[in-house]
Amino acid sequence: MKVNWGTAIVIAFGLFITFILYFVFKVQTNPKYDNELVTQDYYQQEMKVQGNIERASNANALADKVKITKTTEGLQVTFPTAFIPKNIKGKVFLYRPSNQKLDFDMPISLSDSYLLIPKSNLVGGLWDITIEWEYDGTSYRNKEAIYY
Repeated sequence: MKVNWGTAIVIAFGLFITFILYFVFKVQTNPKYDNELVTQDYYQQEMKVQGNIERASNANALADKVKITKTTEGLQVTFPTAFIPKNIKGKVFLYRPSNQKLDFDMPISLSDSYLLIPKSNLVGGLWDITIEWEYDGTSYRNKEAIYY
């Protein structure tokens, strides 16, 4: 049987399309390739954008800003010293861009002006840290990316 150029090109395109579809199917069905949204409630988070901007501007207006530093024990979140630590309420959200299973949050409960996030909770790599806190009825929001 003799194959001309037109038939050979159609066969080549068919094999190429089959090859691509095989890999698309493999990636979609293999749990190793996790295809998830950034957060589970992505659309609800987008509805809060203006509130987040206002809280961030409140945090930027502070003379003594929140500081996140790496220590041997973990990450230390230091709040303004002018504030009474017991009156600071809120949460610290730690988001790992490379693996959603490592994300966690912790409530802010202070006896001193800093909060320590233990090293045992952190895996080496990039972390996006969001601190949403409140003091005397004013809401604040700090966001920072740290490579731990």
